[in-house]
Amino acid sequence: MDTIIQAHELTKTYGKSNEKQTQALKGITFEVEKGEFIGIMGASGSGKSTLLNILSTLDRPSTGSIEINHSDITTLKGNALADFRSREIGFIFQDFNLLENLTASENIAVPLSLQGVKPKVIKQRIAQVAQRLSISQILDKYPSEISGGQKQRVAAARALITEPTILFADEPTGALDSKSAKDLLDMMDDLNTNDQVSILLVTHDPLSASYCQKILFIKDGIIHQEVKRHDQSREDFYRQILVILGNLEQ
Repeated sequence: MDTIIQAHELTKTYGKSNEKQTQALKGITFEVEKGEFIGIMGASGSGKSTLLNILSTLDRPSTGSIEINHSDITTLKGNALADFRSREIGFIFQDFNLLENLTASENIAVPLSLQGVKPKVIKQRIAQVAQRLSISQILDKYPSEISGGQKQRVAAARALITEPTILFADEPTGALDSKSAKDLLDMMDDLNTNDQVSILLVTHDPLSASYCQKILFIKDGIIHQEVKRHDQSREDFYRQILVILGNLEQ
C-alpha cells in the first residue's frame, strides 16, 4: 500500500526556554496508508488535539518531521503551505464552521473558489459531491435553515470537494444527536470503503472509534497503545475499546 502520512519523532513543547514548559508530544512516530480509517483517542490533555493540529498543518512540531503525500510539510511556509493545505487536506470540525451568510452550495464551493477553479467546473463538482452525500435537495438553503446533521454533511462536502489526500475529522459527531451521529459515521465509513477516502478521526467517543480500522491511544504525549480491528465486528471492537479506555484511566 502507498504510505500517505509519515510522522517521525514528533515533539511539541509549549513555553519559552526560560519559563516553565509543557511537553504535549514526546516523540510520536506512525504511518497512515492510503485508504486507512484511523482513530486517535485519549483523555483531555493527552496530546491528541495537538497531534491533529500538527498533522493538519494548523500548528508546527517543535522537533520531528511529517511527510504527507511525500512532501515534508514541516519545511513549507506562507503561500506554499496554504497551497498544500488547500490541495491535500480536508477538515471536518465539530462545530461545522460554515459561513452563515452563504448557502450550502456556496459554502461547499469556497475551497475551489480560493484555488481559482472555473465556475462551471465548481458547479459540476458540487453536484457530484452533493449527490454522493445526499444533500442535493438543500444546496440552496442557508445554515440556519438546515439541521445539525445536514450542516455536518455540508461541511464534509466542503472538505471533500478538493479530493484531498487525507480527511481529518475533529470530534465530528460532538454536536450531533445520536441518529445524526450514526448517519455521519455510516457516511464516512462508506466513503472510506467504497471511495478509498483516507480518514484520520480524533474522538473521545468509543462508538465513533469502532468505525475505524486502527486506533492510536495517546497518553501523556506518547502513543500508549495501538490496536487494530482486523475481522472483529464493530460491536466486539467497541467493547475492546471500552476496556482499553478503562485501563488508560488507571
